[in-house]
Amino acid sequence: MTTEFIQIDEHLPTSEVLVHLDENNNATYEICEPVAWDNLELTDSLIAKAREAGLLIYGSLASRNPMSRRTIMQLLENDAVKLIDVNFRKPYDTQEVVEKLLEKTDIVKLNDEELVAFAQWYNKHKHDEQSLVKWFATQYNLKMVCVTKGEKGALLYYEGAFYEHPGFKVNAVDTVGAGDAFLAGLIASLLDKKSLPDALAFACATGAFVASKAGATPAYDMKEIEKILLNI
Repeated sequence: MTTEFIQIDEHLPTSEVLVHLDENNNATYEICEPVAWDNLELTDSLIAKAREAGLLIYGSLASRNPMSRRTIMQLLENDAVKLIDVNFRKPYDTQEVVEKLLEKTDIVKLNDEELVAFAQWYNKHKHDEQSLVKWFATQYNLKMVCVTKGEKGALLYYEGAFYEHPGFKVNAVDTVGAGDAFLAGLIASLLDKKSLPDALAFACATGAFVASKAGATPAYDMKEIEKILLNI
């Protein structure tokens, strides 16, 4: 993978995140600041690369600082499909910032707790999950919504239809990175033009694999993920 577009900040350090695991190996995060990714600079080369892209992925957490947020927003001014990964990490979960980011996107990936947080902004408390997802998609004019639910799997909502997967049972060692692995599996499957049920299953298996290993980016073999898919 090329490092051509990685920026080096002469003053700010590389990001550090302190991870705390509970008795069930679920993670909470202490995200240090300020760090280099709080100061992303808009350059002509970045603008040109974004215009070439068919898909742009960005996150709400990466937009916590006004400097990086302005850069990201400007990079989104093109015809690429846009996907936002919502990461509500207090205190970087303000409605004003997050909703501006959602105005630019086509696809949202979030977890079930984050979905409820969006609903609470609009006093929608007594609704079942599918009703909330439909409301969410309509409220923000989204083409696709993906909701992850931890060990209970995930769902996709697209063109008025729901696709759900119950998840795979694995011995959880470390859940750090499982959500990112899930999203990577989903995107790879969609780009390979797999059916939505198959894409969702592969995403769940990829996330489950990472949760079953120590560390956020364990070495992997596709055969291991395929075993999870087959429930072997």
